[in-house]
Amino acid sequence: MPSSEAAVWIIGRTGSGKTACLVEQLCQWAEVARSPVKEPSLQPMGLVFASLNETRLALVERLAAMPTQMPTDLFASATPLGFFQAEVTQFWPKLMQPLNLKSQFPLRLHPETEQMLATQLWQARLESGQLRQAGVRDAEMVSRTLDLLQLAAFSAIPHEQIPELLQQGWVEQDGSSTLWNEMGEALEQWWRWCLDRGILTYGILTELYWRYLLPQPAYQQHLSQRYGAVFADDVDEYPGVMRSLFEFFLDRGLPGVFTFNPSGSVRLGLGADPTYLSGLAARCRVEMLPLPTTGMGATWGQLVVDCIREPLLLPQFSDAIQVIQTVSKAQLLRQTAEAIATAIQVGEVQPEEVAIVSPGFDAITRYTLQEILTSRGIATFALNSQYPLISSPLVRGLLTLSAIVYPGLGRLVDREAVAEMLVVLSQRSGDGFSASLLPPEWLDDAPPQRSKLPPKPRIDPVRAGLLADHCFTPDPHTPHLLPVQQFSRWDRLGYQAAQSYEEILQWIHTQQSLRPLPTPVELFERAIQNFFAEGDYSYDQFTSLRGLMQTIRHYWEVEARLRKSDQTRLNGTTEQRDVAAVGSLIQLLRDGTITANLQAAQSDGREGQAVMLSTLYQYRMHQCAHRWQFWLDAGSPLWLMRSGVTLFAAPLFWRNRTNRVWTAADRMAENQAYLEREVMDLLDRAQERVYLCHCDLTVNGQEQEGALMPLINAALPANLDLNLA
Repeated sequence: MPSSEAAVWIIGRTGSGKTACLVEQLCQWAEVARSPVKEPSLQPMGLVFASLNETRLALVERLAAMPTQMPTDLFASATPLGFFQAEVTQFWPKLMQPLNLKSQFPLRLHPETEQMLATQLWQARLESGQLRQAGVRDAEMVSRTLDLLQLAAFSAIPHEQIPELLQQGWVEQDGSSTLWNEMGEALEQWWRWCLDRGILTYGILTELYWRYLLPQPAYQQHLSQRYGAVFADDVDEYPGVMRSLFEFFLDRGLPGVFTFNPSGSVRLGLGADPTYLSGLAARCRVEMLPLPTTGMGATWGQLVVDCIREPLLLPQFSDAIQVIQTVSKAQLLRQTAEAIATAIQVGEVQPEEVAIVSPGFDAITRYTLQEILTSRGIATFALNSQYPLISSPLVRGLLTLSAIVYPGLGRLVDREAVAEMLVVLSQRSGDGFSASLLPPEWLDDAPPQRSKLPPKPRIDPVRAGLLADHCFTPDPHTPHLLPVQQFSRWDRLGYQAAQSYEEILQWIHTQQSLRPLPTPVELFERAIQNFFAEGDYSYDQFTSLRGLMQTIRHYWEVEARLRKSDQTRLNGTTEQRDVAAVGSLIQLLRDGTITANLQAAQSDGREGQAVMLSTLYQYRMHQCAHRWQFWLDAGSPLWLMRSGVTLFAAPLFWRNRTNRVWTAADRMAENQAYLEREVMDLLDRAQERVYLCHCDLTVNGQEQEGALMPLINAALPANLDLNLA
């Protein structure tokens, strides 16, 4: 295709100023495009893309802070998936006729709900063994199959071609043409089932966009009228389907600016296709930015990569790259944390200038580092930390409460859960006051008051256990709590515990007496308001409650949609259907697949004065940079394996590899290339010093011989006795 003089392809590594160039180009375009003749509503906007929502918001803030004061009505920002979802939702009527869809507004599924519904739909295939692979659990099999649909959509490949791709490219893996065909049939069933109900997943809505919406002339005309240019930052992280959209603009001679990081491609294996997208460079004016000067990559990057490639090389490193080496993992965590604490306390570095990165953080490793640093008065911040909602006592207590309020859920309740519920629901602030004690006229103008102390339970675990043993009556249909007097020695509980128990019991009776029974959304909202309105709860606890309510609202919205189309969900009374749905929701939460995300804690401010803990993937995706980096478990083979950041059969959907066999040699070569980009990118994000943290033995006693061992052997030992000076 012909090149466009209005298109610019900017190549540069981390810290080279790619985004600054894109912002400058956008401002220049806005100055030219701004027309005093046209109405603002008729003015074509610039379409700005970013790989993550966090980076998108940062880019918007950067544009707003420009001296030229970029008007917000001159550009629209989006992530690729966010753009697809918005367009498919807005132009849903244009998709109804060609796909024979019903006239109902589309509803997007959350990933965990998608997994649950697909499992239910494919239950017969799973039980018969048709949709089963040796050594793969049913849940993982469902997840793999759904991932294939998403990978195909991201690569602009029709989902009908998935079995053919698997047969041609996955011949050396454990599978067969029968299994691949079965997965294809299951996906076709899922595709039609979702569209018949107006339900969308990321994979389905992406395919709807590139396959059915983008080719429509009426939509193309509307798109070209809305947007007069396209600006895309970090294109190396985008799915291949974005090339079709970018070429739409270039084919019409519209301006386009694209930035590409040759050391990026973090999402390769998760849907990104940087090689295919880099083909756009042939249609653009290419600008190669000089190497960054702020990071260590310009000085040490190539030498480190050469050391990894050729283990026999013995390069000479300065004290910019040092190694902390111990025998056991416990010793390594202790020495690493103590080294960081000492350096911070002597003023050599500030907490926010230190990052600990690793291929993966297990709960024990994260807890150990946080405990040691916290004991030395140093805060920590886990980047994009996610944990199962069910791990929160507040969430578990509310789920137990709902299983008692609704009939027929007694098998989901036991005495231990009831005791925990009593402790959680009896929490009250020890230093606050209840707004209910104030006259109503005082509440209108009074600022909201918060307790200074964290809430404490009025029923301690010992008393809660006694109450659960003597006052809880288990029953499959109607588990219930008895009055406190049922406990013969209830006087030994104390007034505070007895009164709190009676308040909980009265609240349960009030909800059970309502007709109809409150919906789960209503019940949980009332419970949170009644039991958790007071007290200075931690951010993590509020995050858990917010995540729980988001999950319940979404689950109930999906349930309402399915009841409109599935006759089997209309069996029984409304109350019986609601109770069954609540039971399924409790089971879903207890499976641990629904997580709370602490990344929204930016307003919390903790990351501004804290040592960062992050996985390699999250650290690079969120474009972090620090003076000092500590590469934890540097000798681990996980640096090369990439098992946690690659979807099943992902290489088969790279457009430069379609219809080609994926071999073990291909996998090793790709892992090596990914490792080299990863190391180079990390060094570009380190400004002064890197510590390689290595223990000789794993937790199970095996010797570690990872891909970074040549680098560990060549680096200078850290002199911890001299405070890392």
